Formats: sequence, structure tokens, C-alpha cells
Amino acid sequence: MNILDPAFEPVARFLHVAGATMLIGAGAGIAFFMVMARRTRNPALIAHVAQSVVVADFLFTATAVVAQPITGLWLAWLIGWPLTEPWLLASILLYVMIGLFWLPVVFIQMRLRDLARQAAMAGTPLPEQFDRLYRIWFVCGWPAFAGVLVILWLMTARPGF
Repeated sequence: MNILDPAFEPVARFLHVAGATMLIGAGAGIAFFMVMARRTRNPALIAHVAQSVVVADFLFTATAVVAQPITGLWLAWLIGWPLTEPWLLASILLYVMIGLFWLPVVFIQMRLRDLARQAAMAGTPLPEQFDRLYRIWFVCGWPAFAGVLVILWLMTARPGF
């Protein structure tokens, strides 16, 4: 069994599309639930949701983040696309940019969870630091999510620049 055999192309394509679907779905779900929880201003609820968000980010998003370049390189190799293909190169550069926005978001989510937990345990409102970090989390999420959508378009349209 040689995974570099062109017969594996459907498997590589499926795994790559499944990973992209995971990134988009997990990203949208995580953002939605975090935004909705924060709107309640209930520290205990936010702490609970943020804990689930952190787990989901590590379980789903991080797995897909690792799998995407592996399956993408595998697929490019099987099909014979050079990595210098403009749409492919743009996708790779966008992927790196997305990572630069996503990594801080993961740590911010953990800090938001901890701040909400502390407020819930103390019976106090959310601290000002929570709102500051939340705004950074929210702002960083937009270019990362938009970047994933642009990569999806690049992968499906494969435009000639």
C-alpha cells in the first residue's frame, strides 16, 4: 500500500474536504456559542460555555489545523499541482495568516474562561479585563474565519491570477 499512488487521490480529497468542513463548522459553532454566552453576562454560564469552547477548539479545530496542510500537500502531490501555483500559494499564505490570528484566540478563550470562573466563584460581575479580552477575541476571529472562507473559494475555484 503506497499512499503516494494516484489511486489514493479520492481519499486525500475526502480527508481534505472533511478537514475544511471541520474548520468552518467548529469555528462558526465556537464563535456563536461564545458570543451568545457572553451576551448573558452570567459568569457561571460563560465559564461553562467557555470550557466547552476550549475543549472543542482543541478537539476539533486543532485536529483539523494539523490535518489540513498534511492532506493538502498529499493531495497536491497526487494530482501533480506545484505549490507555486498562484491560487495554492495564496491559500498557503492565508493559512499562515489565519494561524497568526487563531493562536492568540485559543489562549484568550482560556483566559476568558478563567476570568468568568473566578467571577462566578466570587459572586461578582465580570471584570473589565474580561470585556477587553473578549473584544480582542472577537476582532481576531473575523479575519481568521474570513480567511478560511477565502481559502475554501480558492480551493474550489482555483482561479488563474
